[in-house]
Amino acid sequence: MSRILRAGALTATGVLLAGVAACGPGNGDAAGPGGARERGAASLPAPGSGAELPPLPTALTGQKPRWSACEAPAADGPTARPPGGAWECATVRVPLDYREPDGDTLGIALIRTPATGEGRKRGSLLFNFGGPGNSGVASLPGWGTTFRDLGASYDLVSFDPRGVGGSSAVVCRTSAETEAAAGVDHTPDDPAEEKAYLDDAEDFAAGCERRSGRVLPHVGTENAARDMDVLRAVLGDDRLNYLGFSYGTRLGGVYAHLFPERVGRVVLDAVSDPSADDIRHARHQATGFQRALENYLADCARRDAACPVGGDPEAGLRKVTDLLDRLDREPLPTADGRDLTESQARTGIVRALYSETLWEQLTRALREALSDGRGDRLLALADAYNDRDAEGRYSAQSHAQRAISCADSAERRGAAEARKLLPDFREVSPVFGEFLAWDVAGWCAGWPVRTDSTRVDVSAEGAGPILVIGTTGDPATPFEGSRTMARELGEGVGIHLTHRGEGHGAYNSGNACVKRTVDAYFLAGTVPEDGTTCS
Repeated sequence: MSRILRAGALTATGVLLAGVAACGPGNGDAAGPGGARERGAASLPAPGSGAELPPLPTALTGQKPRWSACEAPAADGPTARPPGGAWECATVRVPLDYREPDGDTLGIALIRTPATGEGRKRGSLLFNFGGPGNSGVASLPGWGTTFRDLGASYDLVSFDPRGVGGSSAVVCRTSAETEAAAGVDHTPDDPAEEKAYLDDAEDFAAGCERRSGRVLPHVGTENAARDMDVLRAVLGDDRLNYLGFSYGTRLGGVYAHLFPERVGRVVLDAVSDPSADDIRHARHQATGFQRALENYLADCARRDAACPVGGDPEAGLRKVTDLLDRLDREPLPTADGRDLTESQARTGIVRALYSETLWEQLTRALREALSDGRGDRLLALADAYNDRDAEGRYSAQSHAQRAISCADSAERRGAAEARKLLPDFREVSPVFGEFLAWDVAGWCAGWPVRTDSTRVDVSAEGAGPILVIGTTGDPATPFEGSRTMARELGEGVGIHLTHRGEGHGAYNSGNACVKRTVDAYFLAGTVPEDGTTCS
């Protein structure tokens, strides 16, 4: 599956980024031959259950990262030299299985730029840029100077979570296999297309088992949160200072639940609803992307003559759905010989909705498709979303994304349940609802690892205040999820900030109020009033 609308992932432009290999050793350390089908995942005991995990050996908690200068990986954004003049990379060892901390380990790839200010340093600020499956080693340099003010007081540090990039990356398919599956219809219309869709999902899962079977049971969010506590310790910080975007908000919430007494200054931006199961999450995203598309159409309509779908947003929506219907029957040609299918066109639209800065690209792509009968621009947007480069190579970001998502959830839906969802999902979103209903069935179809996880617990009694930011026009993690996160963190812990705007993420939006509020929290410890709004 090359089109994933799970928790979303952020780069400097607010869109998905490939998970590329990190600098330093550790890539593939724990990968190995697959085992028997339907193996159990590492179901860790719940905090306070009486079944505590064994303590970590000092060989892990007492590590000293061996930082060395490294080149920043290529990224979809303004990769820049950091304020300190160079990027530094290192690898930290963590247990493969926290139930057996003296057993096998895997390497977690890190990148940092040391604090540049002359005054008091505050330690490290750790980042996660979403996904799940996004490479933090590639992402942090891609943000250019966005965090320059924070970098005066903090060492800026990011990492590839386990199963991603330089941290034993999960790999499920070759680029050729991914390309061969591009014609699968992700909104099947008949039994033959349903079978092809589900067969493809199961083939993907089997490829994960063959290529990355050993690491698959251990890539879930709770393990990644425990890895962050190892990173906190080896970086020399008593408390974790953390900025998490999109899926990174889920990771940050789980960390706060596991280690409330070690929570420092934590900001969660573009928040994924921690209470949502697979169906609710898919419905939330249908709502969010439909809302973002309608906001785009209203903006486009105000331009009227320049808008390829006209001056009436409702009529414009019908033109978009009619275009997708036509593509389902007859794809459009492109210059490189590939056809633009319905699924690829929808993916291209999704890509552009992640950030208001991409709306003009969507306008040009729709004009080309509707007026010229060509699919080049929409296909280029889809390729960017699917991490396909000009040579036809795909990254493994979506592989890790699926592995982590399926490790986190025991839910395994089937085609019958997807069909039951279709009427409601189509009403919620005539453009994205059908795809997301089927995504519920295909996402973990045939997955070789089972888990007992049913929900995410982010309650963090005893933690300090955590700043939770929701953007009203966020397509991938709709605004309502941020209120849920703030509430579930607990009274006095979750401090909610509303950003009235468009796009996936607030800190990267250019909103001066959001940046001022977040920077004051990290740099001076100033906690805004709960319910503050930035317009």
